[in-house]
Amino acid sequence: MRSTERAAEVCEGFLPGLLGKLADIPLRELEAPGSPALAHFKACKGPGLVIPEAYQGSGATPLEALAVVGAIAAASPSLAVGTTMHHFSVATLFTLADSIKSSGMEWALLEGIAEQGLLVSSGFAEGRPGQGILSPTMTAAKAEGGYLINGSKKPCSLAHSMDLLTASVALPTDSGSEMAVLLVPRGTPGITVHPFWKSWALAGAESDEVRLTDAFVDEQLVVRPELGGAGELDELQTVGFIWFELLISASYLGMAGALVERAHAAGRGSVSDRAELFMTYESAGLLLEGVARMLGDGEHGNEALAKTLVARYAAQDALGVAVRRAVELLGGMAFIGSSDVAYLAAVSHGLAFHPPSRASFAAPFLDHVDGHPLRLA
Repeated sequence: MRSTERAAEVCEGFLPGLLGKLADIPLRELEAPGSPALAHFKACKGPGLVIPEAYQGSGATPLEALAVVGAIAAASPSLAVGTTMHHFSVATLFTLADSIKSSGMEWALLEGIAEQGLLVSSGFAEGRPGQGILSPTMTAAKAEGGYLINGSKKPCSLAHSMDLLTASVALPTDSGSEMAVLLVPRGTPGITVHPFWKSWALAGAESDEVRLTDAFVDEQLVVRPELGGAGELDELQTVGFIWFELLISASYLGMAGALVERAHAAGRGSVSDRAELFMTYESAGLLLEGVARMLGDGEHGNEALAKTLVARYAAQDALGVAVRRAVELLGGMAFIGSSDVAYLAAVSHGLAFHPPSRASFAAPFLDHVDGHPLRLA
């Protein structure tokens, strides 16, 4: 298909050889714990994809990153989902590095990540019902030169392969506590990884539990983003969150695209059936391209976040329809003949589980429609 071929070409331009390496490995192996996909991603300079060239990265624009992640997801859904958390983290870092709040440490970190191919794990939402995306689950006690951190992140993608962990934490203050973001090297004493992910779906993303037990974090590795009123994200968090929504949606666009492409190649169904399938799928891609262009044009404030989430949910709905139609057109023999169709159909619905949930977004969005800033609980 034109759109998937174009995405593959962009991916080859930025990460030469990666799709070929992935194509040589059965999907069941790419999606299993201990998958070789992450090693190939690092070897093909994947960690530097969205890091600007000024920090020695590849400098992919949001539109190019959308294509690359989609192409990766079509070959290995787990690799796309797991590395989206990495891209989210580095996008936050280079936004901070370019801001007046920069300490200068971010520049060195970004160069190290790009040049050494380091993987950064991340995530604010902990997968718990009712848990707000800004709610820290780790606590900090003041220590000389920094903090002792206790708590856990679960699920935490790239738990076994990460080189650096980012996490939200509640720092003690005279008036109570404040939210901050930690940057913790993997080798820090007190970091341990424990089994958590029990599903076979997306098991290759390494989404297990990471625990911190009296792990010392230097003061220089603590970032204090400023929140707006009643949960309104500041610019640093807003940019990072738009990147996350764009690329996690791109991951599921790629998964759905793998099924749509199979249906296209099979030539099953009427002309009208296939045309409707393609239009439904492409509509999701166009929504996400709109978000990418908006982000690339520097529109990344509160209004842009609201637009991004509207596009994400609309794309999510369109992809759900496209997947069902693609599986139906492929028919029972394709479903029986290979576990790949069943696997792609199952994992493609995972976008609904990423934050914020549609239910938690409803009331803040209606307030935003009435003219108020978007505030995420």
